[in-house]
Amino acid sequence: MGCCCGNEDILRTIFERLPLLDLARASCVCHLWNSIASDRDIQIKSFKSPWKLKQVIGNPSSGSFWRDNGLTRFAISHRIVRGDSIASLAVKYSVQVMDIKRLNNMMSDHGIYSRERLLIPVNKPDLLVNSTCYIELDLNAKREVAVLYLEGGPDWKFITSTTVDSSNERRKKRVIESMKRGMQVDDGTAEYYWSISNGNPRAAFSEFSEDLRWEQQPR
Repeated sequence: MGCCCGNEDILRTIFERLPLLDLARASCVCHLWNSIASDRDIQIKSFKSPWKLKQVIGNPSSGSFWRDNGLTRFAISHRIVRGDSIASLAVKYSVQVMDIKRLNNMMSDHGIYSRERLLIPVNKPDLLVNSTCYIELDLNAKREVAVLYLEGGPDWKFITSTTVDSSNERRKKRVIESMKRGMQVDDGTAEYYWSISNGNPRAAFSEFSEDLRWEQQPR
C-alpha cells in the first residue's frame, strides 16, 4: 500500500525543524518518510540544534545513535597522566566518581591503570556551544558517544580495533575473562593485573589480593 506523504520538499522542510526523537518516530511512518528522516544532513542538524554545536564528525555504527541527543550522549576525552585518579578527575570536572566509572564501564578504581584515556560526563551544556564533537565507539567503555576534545583533536587509536587471530591472543582473552569473573572486576582491572604479573594468573590474583588488603587497612 502506498503512503500519501505529500510533497517531498515540504516534508523535508518540516523534518528539518523536528527534534531528534520526533525525527526518529517519523522515520517509522512509511518508506518516503524514512528516506527523508534518515538523511544524514537532517539528522546532524537535529542532533546539533539543542546544544548549538558547530560540527559533528564521524559516522555512528548504528542508526539508533540518532534517536537520542540528550546530554548523556556526550563525553569529554581526558588523556590520563601520572597522578590522575578517578577521584581527582571527578573533582577537576565537577562530576561524580560513580558517573565516571559507569560511563567507562569500570567496576573498580584500578581500571584506570590500564587505560590511556577516560571519558568524562558532560555536566555543563555550555561546553558544547560552538564545539566540534567526534562520534566514537570507545573500545574500553564499550559505548558510542559524541566526544568533545577540550585540547587538541582525536587520537584514533582509542577507537580503532585490530582483529587478532593468534592462538596466544585468544588464550589471553579467555584467561582475562576468567580473572575478571574471579576478581569481580572490570576488563581494564583484569588486564592490569595480567600485565604486571607477566601473564601469570596465580601471581595476578596474589597481587590483587595484596592491593585489596592494603586498601582495607585502617588509615
